[in-house]
Amino acid sequence: MLKPIFYIFAFVTAVFSAVGADTSTRVFDPRFRTLKAEVEDNFMSLPVIRMGTNDRLTIKFDEIGEDNSYLEYRLVHCNADWQPSRLLDSEFIEGFNSVKIEDFAFSSSTFVHYVNYLITLPNDDTHFLHSGNYLLQVYDPDDPERVLLQCRFQVSENLVNTSGLITSRTDRGHNDIWQQLSISTDWEGLGNINPFQDLSMYVTRNVEGATRRSIKSPTRVSDSKSFYEHQPDLIFPASNEYRRFESISNTFAGMHVDSLRYIDTNYHVWLKPDLPRAGRQYDYDRTQHGRFIIREYNATDSDIGADYITVHFFLESPELKDKEVYIDGEFTHDQFDRHNMMTYSSEKGGYILELPLKQGAYNYQYVARPRGSSQAPSASILEGDIYETDNEYSIEVYYTPPGARADRLVGFRTLSGI
Repeated sequence: MLKPIFYIFAFVTAVFSAVGADTSTRVFDPRFRTLKAEVEDNFMSLPVIRMGTNDRLTIKFDEIGEDNSYLEYRLVHCNADWQPSRLLDSEFIEGFNSVKIEDFAFSSSTFVHYVNYLITLPNDDTHFLHSGNYLLQVYDPDDPERVLLQCRFQVSENLVNTSGLITSRTDRGHNDIWQQLSISTDWEGLGNINPFQDLSMYVTRNVEGATRRSIKSPTRVSDSKSFYEHQPDLIFPASNEYRRFESISNTFAGMHVDSLRYIDTNYHVWLKPDLPRAGRQYDYDRTQHGRFIIREYNATDSDIGADYITVHFFLESPELKDKEVYIDGEFTHDQFDRHNMMTYSSEKGGYILELPLKQGAYNYQYVARPRGSSQAPSASILEGDIYETDNEYSIEVYYTPPGARADRLVGFRTLSGI
């Protein structure tokens, strides 16, 4: 049964109080895996749809097991900082904010059985009335305060035109380890505003949420254009191209796969050994800027035909005794915990990790941080920073008029190349 707005608002508030307003994309219940949001039929897109267009967002995830669960989802509107806004549900969506998930299918011809769920937005039950940042939460209707998984996405008004340039000639040096952005926005579509007070901007490198920077004010303004230039927060470590592997079949070894075989209940895949790349010469590779795509070579529908495999990563390296080393990519959702933390094997002479993943093509990198630290890990230590790297930068422009109770996402743009 669909629940009234005030009831939803009450326990959403309680949930955030309980978990400290954690609005990151993540899976809380280990039964669920392979959470991914993208614009329909465009896996290279970031999960951003435009109001007033035919854009549709798809959110997919799996539940390991033989039977489906009765699940519902709700939406939380967030401000630019990804904290919940003060809008009531009726102010940002049309319809009820408690919707059954009825689009699901069972896996076919797989060793590991699972149920694949699909949510498409907007739909007959959910229409967006307000732009901005959104968090979709999935829960059991019998226990609505326990969030099983949650996923970020964005809805843009596209009222601000944004352009920019990425250069290796930075304020910190030329053709070294940095990349610098210069950005311009045309906000004529917003009318008479104060761009220094009413507009804010965020910039993120690739799919790495930890790199997201807040750009508070433009460097200069001319007519209806704002220019963001020579600002320290527009200078990013250049990082390196993502590593890649493909495991799209259990009958042959794919890209960067050394061997595979069936053990006990599922297939295991051993990747070829990796080496640290810091200090090494740049090697260009056309990657997907950290993304992954689910694919099985012979499946008509890979969402239900791809199997779950155990992927064995190996980084041949001396031990970094004061560091924790992790695998990172879109599939880790910016989470750094025991699930993707590597262990050092003295016997093998490197870092190892076994990770259950669904068959497909994956981008990944090795990141590290001081042992025991809660700071975001960095790729610089093991991957290096090379100015030629083809990064993708996403630019978000928000409008908060005086007295507003929520931020509006009025512009979104991605830049790539160098």
